[in-house]
Amino acid sequence: MPNSNCDILIIGAGGAGLTAALYASRAKLSTIVLEKLTPGGQIALTDIVENYPGFPEGVTGADISMKMEAQAKRYGAVVQYEEAKSITKNGRGFNVQTSKGTIEAGAVIIATGAFYRQIGVPGEKELIGKGVSYCAVCDGAFFKNKEIVVVGGGDSAMQEGLFLTRFVNKLTVVHRRDTLRASAILQERAKANPKMSFIWDSVVEKVNGSGKVEGVLIKNLKTNQSQDFKTDGFFVFIGQDPATKFLQGVVDLDKSGYVVTKNNLETSVPGIFACGEVRSGAVKQLISACGEGCEAALAAQAYVEQAEHANH
Repeated sequence: MPNSNCDILIIGAGGAGLTAALYASRAKLSTIVLEKLTPGGQIALTDIVENYPGFPEGVTGADISMKMEAQAKRYGAVVQYEEAKSITKNGRGFNVQTSKGTIEAGAVIIATGAFYRQIGVPGEKELIGKGVSYCAVCDGAFFKNKEIVVVGGGDSAMQEGLFLTRFVNKLTVVHRRDTLRASAILQERAKANPKMSFIWDSVVEKVNGSGKVEGVLIKNLKTNQSQDFKTDGFFVFIGQDPATKFLQGVVDLDKSGYVVTKNNLETSVPGIFACGEVRSGAVKQLISACGEGCEAALAAQAYVEQAEHANH
């Protein structure tokens, strides 16, 4: 039978959520972590993490996820595989309706993260971490002196593309229109960069490769002609969606759906905190997510202890 009440309920078991669980459970607070998929979140899908301090040789995403989960459990955190559906206030605490029942909690930490939008073509999902990427900072260094294809035409696509030119020999942007949406200054920089070239009015229909990306199938939308295009890597920069559907009408969200927080990572509702990529303005890196998980846990601990004093 899953546990049904706790001091601190953490929704999401990525880097932010598992760090929050570690700090909350070490503070001797009963802690439940809800996860609907697998522990580790985005990082579990990452082939190798090279920019997390303390791992000079790099560490696989799966390995660091498992270690974070084991560390949180060691101090008593309980990980339950269920999905949060809604949150309602209950005195100074909260009732969280899940896919398996109701959990009562003194404070709630939202760490549900965000999902990179995929273009949804054959081969894309299968080759994530094997040449398909959604994060230039995370994976750029793996493509030193290689040739890559980028999809997207907005600011983030141009920013990330320009960053990737530090590593790659050649970068080809495939865009479905004949003009970019990116700001003028980014367009100028991109077009002036000798490593960047553009294939206009086109879409990627398929990612080719067995075990790793070897090429993409590009279709011209005006001529309907398709061509196989050799590439070592395929980066998709068409935005992210925060996992906040269940929070609509519960806490303040920004116009893109990310959770708005105050200085101590508290949301518009006292006792509900948010950390990691789900938070408006967050840096999309594992180390910052973990730092925010620590901060949110300490703030939630203070809230729970204050509530206890108020009751005595």
